[in-house]
Amino acid sequence: MLSYPVRIALIAALGGFLFGFETAVISGAEKTIQQLWSLSPGWQGFTVASSLIGTVIGSFFAGPPAQRYGRKKTLIFIAILYLLSALGCATVSVWFFFVLFRFIGGLAVGASSVVGPMYISEIAPPHLRGRLAGSFQLNIVIGVFIAFLSNFLFLNIGEDSWRWMLGVMAVPALLFWILLRTIPESPRWLILKDREKEAIPVLQRLGETDVTRVIGEIRESVSQHTERLFQEKYSKPIFYAIMLAIFNQLTGINAILYYAPRIFEMAGFDRENAYLQPVFIGLANLIFTMLAMSVIDKLGRKTLLLIGSVGMIVFLGLTAHAFSADVSGNRLVIVYLIGFIGFFAFSQGAVIWVFLSEIFPNSVRSKGGSLGSFTHWIMAAVISWTFPMIVEGSADGGMYSFLFYSVMMALQLFFVWKWLPETKGRSLETIQKELGIS
Repeated sequence: MLSYPVRIALIAALGGFLFGFETAVISGAEKTIQQLWSLSPGWQGFTVASSLIGTVIGSFFAGPPAQRYGRKKTLIFIAILYLLSALGCATVSVWFFFVLFRFIGGLAVGASSVVGPMYISEIAPPHLRGRLAGSFQLNIVIGVFIAFLSNFLFLNIGEDSWRWMLGVMAVPALLFWILLRTIPESPRWLILKDREKEAIPVLQRLGETDVTRVIGEIRESVSQHTERLFQEKYSKPIFYAIMLAIFNQLTGINAILYYAPRIFEMAGFDRENAYLQPVFIGLANLIFTMLAMSVIDKLGRKTLLLIGSVGMIVFLGLTAHAFSADVSGNRLVIVYLIGFIGFFAFSQGAVIWVFLSEIFPNSVRSKGGSLGSFTHWIMAAVISWTFPMIVEGSADGGMYSFLFYSVMMALQLFFVWKWLPETKGRSLETIQKELGIS
């Protein structure tokens, strides 16, 4: 029997499943869409990135409603956006409306990337927070895997197979909306809103034995800070959040997830196998994320990032080398990309949402989480929009792309080693004291 905090964390983490599914599912439809509406590489990049434009906006504006209306109500609204996006993308026949519903799905992804980890970190006991907040990332990679798998299964059902690929997300979106109605509001948010009487039973169900002490610590952490994020005392968490989010996308992860079949066709795989290979990518992503979740509270966030940086440098470099020659028929590309995905999942993939939800104090956590997520999705939009233009604009576009990502991971290695703090095993209030913002 799962404990109460684990159960409600897993429900909130279903937003991560939809996040991952929405992110990866377009890879199965993007070439059909390009042909259907006769899109140039630039407009094709925009069509794929339209979701990410929504994600940037969703992540930027998710903080204020989460702060004003609560984490639970905001998550429920996010579930509705996911449902609208799935149904809309599956049924429209006009390019403009397709982009619009992709944009709505992006709003949901961006908002859930802020509010989901925020909610989980606020209800999780310190000794479980890494694993429970990491369950959001685990659900993301499960969503990615299921999206790749469903794309392959729907591939040959007819000319409207792409509609089924995109529309099936409506089922988990509806389930997410139903289950969210059973979870409590974040007790930290309730205390921030002077609703202590409502927070006390929630804290008790979460396993807090000294509720008075916990409420006092939360109130003290808030009383010492204003609601304004951009001030000198928050410079360290702002710097860490922005840099980690930038490096997350400079791995090239979203280029691989959004264009996986195209990449494998570039490597000489036939159409069916080009859709099958991403399933192995998704499976590796899932396995290594589960491995990371089992050790994140033991080894720590920083150690995982250091290990992952080294591995990604190697495998991205090998992928670049593979594309530097006549890559047609080079089956090692799948080996190299699985290696990359494994190290990404074990490090950046597992750590980013946990870390962003930990390093900001209670009074500005929603705004800080929005800043980190906003930065992450700005970079994702840039990478995803430009990738088809780079690979179609030059015979060596694949090599240039993966070589660039490899060099960026060398810079990430230095950043993590030199500056990033460790947060494992500490309460949220202790972390802010160690960062000098108590």
